[in-house]
Amino acid sequence: MGTVVDDAASVEFHAFFERHYAELSRLAHLLTGEPDTADDLAADALLALWHRWDRVRAADHPAAYARGVVANLARTRIRSAVRERRRIALFWSQREENTENPDVAGVVDVQEALRRLPFRKRACVVLRHAFDLSEKDTALALGVSVGTVKSQTSKGMAELQRLLGTQGLPQRMHAAVGAPRCSPVVESLPARTGEGEGRDR
Repeated sequence: MGTVVDDAASVEFHAFFERHYAELSRLAHLLTGEPDTADDLAADALLALWHRWDRVRAADHPAAYARGVVANLARTRIRSAVRERRRIALFWSQREENTENPDVAGVVDVQEALRRLPFRKRACVVLRHAFDLSEKDTALALGVSVGTVKSQTSKGMAELQRLLGTQGLPQRMHAAVGAPRCSPVVESLPARTGEGEGRDR
């Protein structure tokens, strides 16, 4: 954008920020299982969007672009955590053998069950069933084909049903999204110069 911040772009970005920050933070939480770092990932994603805002604002689906950035940051964080062995406890359930406890479906909550899924299945399930995105929008966000979304979502939901049972699963997925989160990083973003609406509708 150069050294001079375009007023219209700044207003537009802040409108986008206010509309999507809470959603992106919840998405980061569900993808990583780390509530304490979800806000940071969402903020990092939005700052990255600001640095390339001219390109983002011209995109057909800016919100899908933003979700894709969050998904990539979440994937990188997970890989780093596994590689450095700093968060083994978070991922213990992914490496456990099948439990012999017949009541496991009654005690494993949705977020813990999501952490048992491989990342792509988890991302597809979260975007499709917790955020109610279409298959096309989910594919756009993750940079995969619609066929991949269908396959990974179906397999992921089958695994969740095995862990959690089928009763009320869609409602429990929505509950896992949780309440909107407040942003702690507004002051780090470009100052607002007025009121305006973003292009993403």
